[in-house]
Amino acid sequence: MPDADFDRLAAAAAAGDGAALERLLGAIRPAVLQRCRRILPFPADAEDAAQEALLAVAKGIAGFEGRSAFTTWLYPLVARSAFATYRRMRSTAVQLPVELPDPQRVSILAGARVDLVDALERLNADKPALAQAVVLRDLMGLEYAEIAAHLELPLGTVKSRINHGRTYLRDRLQEDSRGSSDSTAATASGTGSRYSPGR
Repeated sequence: MPDADFDRLAAAAAAGDGAALERLLGAIRPAVLQRCRRILPFPADAEDAAQEALLAVAKGIAGFEGRSAFTTWLYPLVARSAFATYRRMRSTAVQLPVELPDPQRVSILAGARVDLVDALERLNADKPALAQAVVLRDLMGLEYAEIAAHLELPLGTVKSRINHGRTYLRDRLQEDSRGSSDSTAATASGTGSRYSPGR
């Protein structure tokens, strides 16, 4: 469905049209689930997060004022839901996979990576403004201009935050890779964890 159709349905739903809300929720569900899967390592958790995000849309749609695209309003909400689910998963001691990803193929766009999500959580704890910008760009797929509109920041500031956030993630992933493998072999071969975001 084109973004313009999402915007029309969202505007109608925000005005109290129940049928438009039902159509909107059905239309956005695949994209919401896809983005939750980029963050959460287990399909069941992604499903839970997507369901919670859809419920949050239903409860909060009256707050959509149409000043930006509906997806600009939607995807930050999806990110919050997915990370909240991830934190609950960790707090309830769900066993996470212990094997490390191929260090040559660590990419935020390639799907959920436990080590990458951990690094994002650390970035969020240390520098939340950077984490927010990186998540919106590299996990939720918003354009720079959309992120600037959502955060009410100049475009240059958004790009700077994303660049600094990506650098932080690369550094953390490289540190983790060194700590979990033979540092001598890694140095000799020139390998290390690589964070490969979109542009």
